[in-house]
Amino acid sequence: MKIAILVLTLAPLAVVCGDELIPTAVGTSWRYNMTEEVGKGLNVPSAKPDADGKIRLPVVYRIDGTENIDGKDLFKFEMHRGSAITNTDLLSVNDQGIICWARINLDGELVKFNPPQTMIAAPLKKGAGWDFNGQAGELKVHQHYDVLGEEDVKVAAGEFHAFHIRGEQTSPSSMTIDRWFATGIGMVKDVTTMNAARGDLLQRISLELVERPKIMPRPEVKSDAIPNQLSVSLAKGRFGKAITTFSSSTFQIYARWQGRRLRQGAKVKAVWIADNIGEDFPQDYKVDEASTVTETPSAHGAFTLTRPEDGWAPGDYRVEFYVDDVLVDVVKLKIVE
Repeated sequence: MKIAILVLTLAPLAVVCGDELIPTAVGTSWRYNMTEEVGKGLNVPSAKPDADGKIRLPVVYRIDGTENIDGKDLFKFEMHRGSAITNTDLLSVNDQGIICWARINLDGELVKFNPPQTMIAAPLKKGAGWDFNGQAGELKVHQHYDVLGEEDVKVAAGEFHAFHIRGEQTSPSSMTIDRWFATGIGMVKDVTTMNAARGDLLQRISLELVERPKIMPRPEVKSDAIPNQLSVSLAKGRFGKAITTFSSSTFQIYARWQGRRLRQGAKVKAVWIADNIGEDFPQDYKVDEASTVTETPSAHGAFTLTRPEDGWAPGDYRVEFYVDDVLVDVVKLKIVE
């Protein structure tokens, strides 16, 4: 099972009303409080959840100058999260609206949009709508946006009169995006929700503006802040609490994984190894392995190992996880009587 979690832009794009746009001076920054909620069975390697199971982090979206792509000078909007730049959106801002021409991902790869993606189509007014049917790199993307109306919304930065825009993504994954844009300010609130086919929550990310945009120094970027490509866990089911001790009668063991920054077509593999399960088996005995090919950077899934007819042999085991045959993580487990 592979689920794509594709959020093309979590960004304070322009709100166009007449001639007013967002500020575009170099160094202009938007500070947000981010709240991330993930469904059962998903882990986020870059942060630990609070007591209520939600992850809360400050993020900064900042204009770091311009970059020329295919002869066009575009604004570089960097998203800073946890001392890392998670993405850089390359945008044009003019009286036609806000256009995303390309994105630089966490690994420094430039992904172009074909055709360029309209994020805000000017002028904004109730009942307006637009579509994006194109490609982001190799991914086919289908989105539709509607301007639902104007609302007053209160966040930490204050109370704003904003356009409420709703986006529905149908490909490569199902996603709902609610955004509130205030003229001359940008995005003041964003809620992006992704559910599984049967309705279970997979991921919800909320951004709320902390203060009005202003020119700020570039946040410190640490090279070791980039999260692992996989977040992994073991459990008795596809969803539920992660555990590392199983009884010999456990029917199936699930090796669950959540991808981040995976290349399209990356091979994810899990190898079950017996460390110490008695004299009948050699040290580091390979019990089994399974693999899959991913289609999206944030694909996730689970490999399963089914109990032998006479039960699991008690002892120590480990599961090694690989991406493109490179070992990225190891989880140890114990089988008891």
